[in-house]
Amino acid sequence: MENLFFGTGIAHTILLLAFVIGIGLYLGRFKLKGISLGSTWILFVGILMGHIGFQADPEVLHFVKEFGLILFVFSIGLQVGPGFFHSFLRGGVKMNLLAVMNILLAVGVTWGISLLSGEDLKTMVGVMSGAVTNTPGLGAAQQTFIDVATAGGEAVETASQTASGLASGYAVAYPVGVVGVIAVILLFKGLFRIDPRRELEELKAQESAEGHARRMHVAVENPAIFGKNLYELLHQFGGDFVVSRIMKGETILCPHADTILEEGDKLLLVTSQQEVDRLRILFGKEVPMHQQDWMEKDHQMVTKRITVTKSSLTGKKLKDLHFRSAYGVSVTRVIRAGVELVASPDLYLQMGDALLCVGAEKNIDNLAVLVGNSNNALNKPNLVPIFLGIVVGIIFGSLPIHFPGIPQPIKLGLAGGPLIIAILLGHFGPKYKITTYTTTSANLMIREIGISLFLAAVGIGAGGNFWSSITGGGYWWILYGAAITLIPLSITFLVARAVCKLNFYQICGLISGSCTNPPVLAFAQGMYGSDYTSVNYATVYPLSMFMRVLVAQLMILFAFA
Repeated sequence: MENLFFGTGIAHTILLLAFVIGIGLYLGRFKLKGISLGSTWILFVGILMGHIGFQADPEVLHFVKEFGLILFVFSIGLQVGPGFFHSFLRGGVKMNLLAVMNILLAVGVTWGISLLSGEDLKTMVGVMSGAVTNTPGLGAAQQTFIDVATAGGEAVETASQTASGLASGYAVAYPVGVVGVIAVILLFKGLFRIDPRRELEELKAQESAEGHARRMHVAVENPAIFGKNLYELLHQFGGDFVVSRIMKGETILCPHADTILEEGDKLLLVTSQQEVDRLRILFGKEVPMHQQDWMEKDHQMVTKRITVTKSSLTGKKLKDLHFRSAYGVSVTRVIRAGVELVASPDLYLQMGDALLCVGAEKNIDNLAVLVGNSNNALNKPNLVPIFLGIVVGIIFGSLPIHFPGIPQPIKLGLAGGPLIIAILLGHFGPKYKITTYTTTSANLMIREIGISLFLAAVGIGAGGNFWSSITGGGYWWILYGAAITLIPLSITFLVARAVCKLNFYQICGLISGSCTNPPVLAFAQGMYGSDYTSVNYATVYPLSMFMRVLVAQLMILFAFA
């Protein structure tokens, strides 16, 4: 029993991890003036346990840290994948430019501290990696250090031992990096008097106005389409719109491919904002009607939401299922991962998609049998795409990217690779008949387990040398790390809010992603309760990870020059 509680074996390591996570999550329940660090408490409990002498198997600890981070970023990628490219095209360039600015500011502050204080630049690279919570950057800097030192004639053992000293600065600055980013968020939230609820409502309203699906009422007044049926209209003019219902006089019809359009017909369309002007020209004009106008005259048709729960439908196009011709039902919108998509004929279906249907209730019920519409079927996890996606992600993240003049190739690492592959799976999976659906609760479970394991492993690993590093002169590293964290982030927050007019949730995602800081992402989501932060985190994370690793290596090379 003594080895179980005070040893370093596998059982002891698992016991220690579980204890740290349990106590950390319990402390995360408490709030001070409405503020809670949430799961970030796990990091500090881990540091405390490491400091008072509890040790863990180093190999198991390293595995748990990396695997936990992979689970965390992969679950985020699957969640944000369906809406990622829409978000990126709408503001991704601006977000990534701000992220690069934040990274270059951190490099400038690090360089400035080294010049003013006389601290060795190589040591400052370790402090910087901790201050921006970037473990891959530390690893890349250490490897570059060894390569350059051995190329200059130094023994491999000596170079490796010296390079390991960079980790001391990293370990001391890491907690500062986590708390510092949270402090910046809370400070500027107060300075700008930001109301998260109002910001969330504004963001949702903006998404609704610019989003994928929008109702539109038009009257047929264009002579060029008189006498044409819907099939001819769609075939000749195309477009991203769906005809939900047609009003001929006082009669409301469910449209079919052979429905003839006549002058004066009124149509209820579902389309994207980008198509509105074109549809006004195509049909004649937009008319001032409301949803209630259709409901008052339409007693036979109902609107229902049914869910695709048959995996065999994944990858099928809407037009291939003949919902209108076979069932007399119009599918106007497809809701996927919280994103409303226009039900265009070429849209690929995915298990878990919610279909908004219009038609006779009996017909919709018959269609529900076809697509499944069974909540029990959704409870079964689809683990094959997840683990195979992780395999591909790890391979992708391990591919070396060579740059002239840099001895060590750049890699996206065990976090960047799986994140990118998960985003691609979430977006393109339906097209290639890959079922990636997981329930919200299952995705959240994977995410929370991942970040908890990661924080516990980092805390325990850093705790052993934490105090000794501080008392040995490392207390300056705390101040340096705070400056590297706070100064760039404060400038970035000011520019993002005052100049670029970004929403609070966008900024939370921006600064946590540009610092490659999963604990802060977990804090922002837990504190303010929105997944918008994850989308913006994923938008800037890949480039930020690449840049963090690159600049760490370049600074080591310059230090040897």
